[in-house]
Amino acid sequence: MLILVINCGSSSAKYQLFDIKKNRSLAKGVVERIGQPGSSLHHQLDGKDFGTKKVSCENHHTAIEIIVSILTDKHHGAIASTSQIDGIGHRVVHGGEEFRESTLITEKVIRSVEKYSELAPLHNPPSLSGIKACSKILKGIPQVAVFDTSFHQTMPQEAFLYGLPFKYYTKYGIRRYGFHGTSHRFVSEKAAKVLRRPLKSLKLITCHLGNGCSMTAVSGGRSVDTSMGFTPLEGLVMGTRSGDLDPAVVLYILEKEGLTLAAVNDLLNKESGLLGVSGVGNDMRDILKGAKRKTQSAKRCRFAIEIFVYRIKKYIGAYQAAMGGLDAVIFTAGIGENNPWIMKRVAAELKGVVGGKTKFLIIPTNEELLIARDTYGIIKKM
Repeated sequence: MLILVINCGSSSAKYQLFDIKKNRSLAKGVVERIGQPGSSLHHQLDGKDFGTKKVSCENHHTAIEIIVSILTDKHHGAIASTSQIDGIGHRVVHGGEEFRESTLITEKVIRSVEKYSELAPLHNPPSLSGIKACSKILKGIPQVAVFDTSFHQTMPQEAFLYGLPFKYYTKYGIRRYGFHGTSHRFVSEKAAKVLRRPLKSLKLITCHLGNGCSMTAVSGGRSVDTSMGFTPLEGLVMGTRSGDLDPAVVLYILEKEGLTLAAVNDLLNKESGLLGVSGVGNDMRDILKGAKRKTQSAKRCRFAIEIFVYRIKKYIGAYQAAMGGLDAVIFTAGIGENNPWIMKRVAAELKGVVGGKTKFLIIPTNEELLIARDTYGIIKKM
């Protein structure tokens, strides 16, 4: 059974085709710079990299057409015809409180995703574009939405409610939602296999560390707390996001700098985090190099590294206390998988806190595979 996974961003469309029964990826790639000059396609087939080529891509509908074309191309394609695709899984960032699990896409689901676009204006609209494009280009093939937020819908009220007047929760849905749910869920399930213990018996902390970073307390396979909140801005220091911040700081900067709300939004989401502290960039590799140079910026790079690591340790301590124990801490995603020194340092510095039996693991995430599995699980019941 073949499952196509689509992950649409604001200017990109990632794809991967799985033979789900063989647990094997047949083809994958990405269309980038959608709607911009210099649009490109990068495609891989059975591990063979065909490199990047320029394409003309006006919107996400065109991107899906390009993806279907490359998948059915006799020289590059994993399939001969779109009729071989049994289901399509879409990553959707925000499903609010409505979606506690992945779901078959219907007109009602589409309207709900549109509604939650107000809470995820940079993420849900591209997903909708991909869903609508697939419904026209790949007619009749069932589609499934897999939500970033659904894994965190098991959080108790004391974890997801803010200390604001309750009316803002009931009126506007202001609460902690959490994100990166597919990644946290995938690595927690994988950790149970690595540890050879039932997931329901484990207390885990999963650390998704990339340009966007989040941590989740997973008790018995359920998310009981997570660092990202109403938006992906809260929590850890990230590539360009500030993470946790005294709200009064925003008001103070507004008054002193005379910034617009849009400018403040850019400041917190695009100019802060590792980039803002280091002054070098948002890539940990560049910051590590910068920290070793004998320049004025080296000190700021070291600050960025120390803040990044400190915040991780702080959340581990908090989540261990919240769960009343800790069996393992898992590091994943771009920074988490490729910088083992972070895990080793955190493990060494928290040894006296977490106890000697707590395991520290690096487990590569595979959100696309989880989306494919969920899609398969839903369509086989149809």
